[in-house]
Amino acid sequence: MSRPKFPQSFREFQDWFPTEEACRTFLIRSRWPEGFECPRCGSGDVGEVKTRSLFQCKECRCQVSATSGTVMHRSRTPLRDWFYAAYLVTTHTPGFSALQLQRQLDLSRYETAWVMLQKLRRAMVRPERDRIDGSCEIDETYVGGHEEGRKGGRQKSEVKSIVVGAAEIRGKSTGRIRLAVVSDFSAESLAGFVERAVEPGNTVLTDGWQGYFPLPDMGYDHRAKSQGPRKNASQHLPRIHRVFGNLKTWIDGTHHGVSQKHLPHYLDEFVFRFNRRKTPMAAFQTLLGMSGQYQPTTYKMLYADESTG
Repeated sequence: MSRPKFPQSFREFQDWFPTEEACRTFLIRSRWPEGFECPRCGSGDVGEVKTRSLFQCKECRCQVSATSGTVMHRSRTPLRDWFYAAYLVTTHTPGFSALQLQRQLDLSRYETAWVMLQKLRRAMVRPERDRIDGSCEIDETYVGGHEEGRKGGRQKSEVKSIVVGAAEIRGKSTGRIRLAVVSDFSAESLAGFVERAVEPGNTVLTDGWQGYFPLPDMGYDHRAKSQGPRKNASQHLPRIHRVFGNLKTWIDGTHHGVSQKHLPHYLDEFVFRFNRRKTPMAAFQTLLGMSGQYQPTTYKMLYADESTG
């Protein structure tokens, strides 16, 4: 049995998922298209504990829920709300804030919407995510609030975060992207990002900053061009600067700013949505964790970010 197809419109989405049971059936068919198999012993001889919505292996008695290994693991929020949240996040072009999600799902508590979005954002990065295999533009930008008396140039900031990005060149358009927060403009930070984001052997276009000097020795065809004033960067590296412009518009317009401690997760969301912008429906199963195993994100993990940021 193959995985179920995905609805192609919001009306169809509503028709497909009118109840909790419909959501659970879709979840099970998506995760185990060939039939459930015990994760402990591999047996396919299983029964159901219907009072608790669990599968139980008849060989080793292992019990597994349909949501284990997904962002919905041990959540008290109804599956329908999770399905709608994932649908809205993957299909709504500007993205969603927690307040917008609370209103759309008619949730009584803002915190519930915030936790759902945070968990969905953490599911947007695959541990085995591959590197970009193609020519790229690389540059950095500042993301954050206004800083009085700040001069131009590359310098650390107490208010702004440094974001480095890679944009794949596909003719005149942009392919996949990668974004990350770095601590400074050193070669360790910038060349290290390129090594994590782009396969060696590819052409990498940058400006003439010294932080990129190690790239030829790391196996890249590094083509640096001195651009003069920073205002010329958008002409020399147009793709990555369009990405930066869209990122800042999204952060300011949808979220009205993002704290430094949560910025990496918002970058993950932006990259996930950008790379799937032409097939947003296909991102739905990935986002909820239907097509693989995710390390569940607990409340303690989410609020640890709050207290240690």
